[in-house]
Amino acid sequence: MNIVRRAIWHEPRPADAPPIGRLDCLLVGVFAAAVLIESIVRPDLAWRPLVTVLALALIPALLWRRGRPLVATLAGWGVAGLLSVVQLTTHAGDLGPYSMMAVLILLYSLVRWGSGREMVLGTAFVAGVVVLGMYASSGGWTDIFGGSVLLLSLVALAAVFRYRADLWHRRQHEIRNQERAALARELHDTVAHHVSAIAVQAQAGGVVAGTHPEKAAEVLAAIESEASRTLAEMRSMVRVLREEEAVAYSPQPGVADLPALARADATPTVEVSLDGSLARLAGPVNTALYRLAQESLTNALRHARGASRVGIDVRKEGDAVRLRVSDDGQTEPGPAPERGFGLLGMAERAHLLGGSLSAGPGPAGGWVVEALLPLAALP
Repeated sequence: MNIVRRAIWHEPRPADAPPIGRLDCLLVGVFAAAVLIESIVRPDLAWRPLVTVLALALIPALLWRRGRPLVATLAGWGVAGLLSVVQLTTHAGDLGPYSMMAVLILLYSLVRWGSGREMVLGTAFVAGVVVLGMYASSGGWTDIFGGSVLLLSLVALAAVFRYRADLWHRRQHEIRNQERAALARELHDTVAHHVSAIAVQAQAGGVVAGTHPEKAAEVLAAIESEASRTLAEMRSMVRVLREEEAVAYSPQPGVADLPALARADATPTVEVSLDGSLARLAGPVNTALYRLAQESLTNALRHARGASRVGIDVRKEGDAVRLRVSDDGQTEPGPAPERGFGLLGMAERAHLLGGSLSAGPGPAGGWVVEALLPLAALP
């Protein structure tokens, strides 16, 4: 129990709290209008001018509810507590306008966006205000039970959304780590292969230079080409393995770079086909298409047994773009293999952009990976 208390007390604020936007301004406008309308249509409301001014004082709190959740909660529920004190001391009638229910939004925001200390202190303050309000209004057991259930349900709902968001971010972090680990393995396997080829060609060049000097230039050109390809792949992989902040400022590959994956002088051959209407893709979609094609091609080259051809096809279909990577390798009998981290990361990348990804044996044999992404990424 003590461990749980310490964990809650030291819980940090969520790092993804959105800034004040149009919906917040709309919320404030609706709330202000509701307060003014209620002050007009409810002549039986005691101390109407004071109550209206105090209710309108909640507007800053509604705007602060994510950036300063504890301050917003203390301010908003403090107004509710002040109304209860006035009601208790003056023995006035109902001082609580229906629009004051907006303080429930502040309680939700406290649990959803506050730190552990802010949640503990804020909820304790809210509990005190609720007890004071119940006493001032002489609420019965039914009112106490109903109000308690409402507040606890709101706190539980905010905690659920907070937990789900934290779980989603943890999953994203794990997927990024898995993708980086896969790229590290690719760096070892692919680049090491190119470096070995360079070493072999350099050794052969030493022999050729002594017996057939006229062929030395061809060997040197092959070494230069292999070295250039190795450097390009290393730069691409290292860029992804860096911190996200550094990656954000570096140019990312896209559909226009896919033809560089084609190769006709090796087995299996790689053929790239692009639809001519893919010039204006959203940046995240453009990069995702390249990464998905690159990962699918890498899997085909490693795992497609006896494949002689790998095809990469990208084309526009309405408001979406379809990527299809297929090979003509031999499909092993039995059930489809379980998805590994690579396919999970690819599927997650597609889903984050509002698309979908499927992978499995093709109708004519081999393996097919298909991704369907919207032309514009989701906000």
